[in-house]
Amino acid sequence: MSMTQLENALAILNYENYESLPIVHFGFWPETLLKWAEEGHISFEDARNWSDCSDADIRIGKKLGFDFNWGQTFGPHYRLDPPFEEKILEEDENGNMKVLNEDGVIVMKKRNVVSIPTEVDHFFKGRKEWEEEFRVKLDYSETRYLNALVPAGNRTLSLEDGGWDYLRNTEERERPLGLFAGSLIGFLRDFIGIVNLSYLMVDDPDLLIEIVQHVADLSYRTVKSILELGAKFEYMHFWEDICFKNGPLVNPSFFRDIIGPQYKRITDLAVKHGISIISVDCDGMIDHLLPHWLENGVNTMFPIEVGTWKASIAPWREKYGREIRGVGGMDKTVFSRDIKAVESEVERLKALVDLGGYIPCPDHRIAPDASWDNVQYYCDLMRKNFC
Repeated sequence: MSMTQLENALAILNYENYESLPIVHFGFWPETLLKWAEEGHISFEDARNWSDCSDADIRIGKKLGFDFNWGQTFGPHYRLDPPFEEKILEEDENGNMKVLNEDGVIVMKKRNVVSIPTEVDHFFKGRKEWEEEFRVKLDYSETRYLNALVPAGNRTLSLEDGGWDYLRNTEERERPLGLFAGSLIGFLRDFIGIVNLSYLMVDDPDLLIEIVQHVADLSYRTVKSILELGAKFEYMHFWEDICFKNGPLVNPSFFRDIIGPQYKRITDLAVKHGISIISVDCDGMIDHLLPHWLENGVNTMFPIEVGTWKASIAPWREKYGREIRGVGGMDKTVFSRDIKAVESEVERLKALVDLGGYIPCPDHRIAPDASWDNVQYYCDLMRKNFC
């Protein structure tokens, strides 16, 4: 009897024997899909309606040759609830706007420019804003998970309409389903800002510790409620994005001493409920934070950005052994080059796959400069080599 995609993926990440390597991706930039629609590869309807693990995502991935999108998680709401009301604070004669967004961040939105808006300022300044505005917006509530949708194969279910049955019974699953456990510092970076966060570590560490503990309580209580209601998952997943190309955006010692123990109580809870694969999505050079994740139960790194610093699971495996796993690490920039570049990248991945505990995946959303033919060729070549 052949193994399912789910069984193959879990066997790989647990260093067990498997039959074939799943060919996975992590979604696309909207501009990529609109370009491919204009070229006639996909419909405009799918391009406009795409989201992770949606029907459109499944159709596009299948047409390219992927098995599935790795980012299939049940996602409770961990951000500000309610969010700030978006307000236009200023607008110039060219239509450029200074806006207070839903995270309490003042950003500059430039007319006809598609990019991450420039941060100008933050509503958060210190304890006053925390106690009067932010803390209550980060309180635990059952609605944070009761309103979440369940990705169930080629359909999406509400919890009331079959979602609980799907979460409690794994027999229908063809691919891994993760439980999103939130963020212990990355979301705070969004709300507070890098500069404010850096100063807060020195000027008022007690306040920052209080904030981290409050956010960790939200994650812990949400995860605990879901698991105690009988939901089952193949892995648990955090999001941080707290590093850049030269290293962490948070002091590693603060991460070790304050954030690490908060991770540990959440990962211990997951292990108690039979979840052995626990991953984190953190862009950038994560090397200085890696040991602290591993010490506190996070054992799978994603997306392992190749980037300008050439991130790879190989040196991590050499240093930490089979304690560490990975998903990602495929240099998606080859999709904008030529066939030879794709072939070289697949050849490079062979040695990494042989290490075990590793599933290649484009190291983030597939960008607008990607050639449809190159992506399709990558999937074909991966299948020939690994399946």
